[in-house]
Amino acid sequence: MADSLAQKIATLPGLSKAQLLPLWAENFTTPPPPKLRKQLMVPILAYRMQEREFGGLSHSARRRLQEIARTLPGKGGRRLETSSAPPTGTKLIRVWRGQPYEVLATDEGYYYEGQRYSSLSKIAKVITGTHWSGPAFFGTKGKPK
Repeated sequence: MADSLAQKIATLPGLSKAQLLPLWAENFTTPPPPKLRKQLMVPILAYRMQEREFGGLSHSARRRLQEIARTLPGKGGRRLETSSAPPTGTKLIRVWRGQPYEVLATDEGYYYEGQRYSSLSKIAKVITGTHWSGPAFFGTKGKPK
């Protein structure tokens, strides 16, 4: 049985997207997203076919993945510091057209003239009147690696 599955999976890359659609329907209850490329359909189908043949993840593995997912940024996850985010308590000073501007970085965002902002870009727009990259405007943008 495993040999025939391996053979089926080996043929997937050679099929067109139109030929993959019936296989998708055999393995999933919903159609693929309309813009899903063939190059992504192949590994998804291969995984699903193996999952149906040999079984999916164990309950403990699923639980562990859910625990890991909860620590990632996004809905309900913790915020990870980026290379351009200054540490909490940092005072950013930028002179723009001869006028100094001060911003305080906190855990909740940034404070400028007594108001809280969620990003440096919003503050840069208030100061300049045009859209700026906040990290570029305040000089906190990380260097490319």
